[in-house]
Amino acid sequence: MMQRERIADNVYSFQSEVYAQVTAGAVIGPNWAVIIDTLALPEESLAIRDFIEQELNVPVRYVIDTHSHADHAWGNCFFPGATIIAHPLCRQMLEVKGRASLDEARKGNPSLRNVKIILPQMTFNQGEMNLRVGKKNLSIFPLPGHTSDNIAVLVEEDRVLFTGDTAMPLPYIVDGDIDDMTASLKKIGRMGLENIAQGHGDIVLRGEIDNFIKENLAYLSNIRKVVRKASRRKYPLEVLEEATVESCGKSRVLIGGLAGELHRRNLRALYRQMYGELPVAMDDDDEEYYDEEDEDEEE
Repeated sequence: MMQRERIADNVYSFQSEVYAQVTAGAVIGPNWAVIIDTLALPEESLAIRDFIEQELNVPVRYVIDTHSHADHAWGNCFFPGATIIAHPLCRQMLEVKGRASLDEARKGNPSLRNVKIILPQMTFNQGEMNLRVGKKNLSIFPLPGHTSDNIAVLVEEDRVLFTGDTAMPLPYIVDGDIDDMTASLKKIGRMGLENIAQGHGDIVLRGEIDNFIKENLAYLSNIRKVVRKASRRKYPLEVLEEATVESCGKSRVLIGGLAGELHRRNLRALYRQMYGELPVAMDDDDEEYYDEEDEDEEE
């Protein structure tokens, strides 16, 4: 159900084998531990807790929520006594939307019956927060793009960065902002990292980081071009539907095969963000011809 990987001394990552390759992390000190996100299912969160508290024999003192989405923050309740750290917008989103979303999700998933929304007790929204765990210093800072509340955690001594969902095999901006995502990816690329623990998917190793950043930036540039092209058509949705994830430089097999669907959502969300409305589709009986010739576009 869950894969565990040791990234560096006393630094671990956990990846779900059930839901979208979502990841969490842990940094272990001599007296207590910090976890970064909590995975999607209760049994996965409990498995992380059991590994740390029973096998490694230290309590979890802090839980860092990289953002408010269910697969990263709903497991807070399985770490009683731990202090939850997050962006203030994460606390706000969990309070305003989290409980209602959980009530709805319980209707179709009985395994969530024991889940409760636990709000972060410690928040910050600018600069960075530092947390010492044994001999390791954690630098926690905003890294928006996937969402406005996304934060990241850098293990300074090991140059390991837990990014939340701002780094994923396919950038996902439906709840975020493409300009923030671009800026954050460029920032990651300048950090001199050994490893990136992305919010979904495998660890990105040092030799892979440059290409990872370039590919994701190219994808964002490509979907921006597609949306601009679509905006010049009478029926922009037709153009968006023709732009496959492969034509924009990514593979649909990424993220457990979800990349194609996430890509379609990206295009519609970006169109709405850029033009303030949803893209219009052609009626079934509308046979009007319009020019499909490609045009050069500025970035």
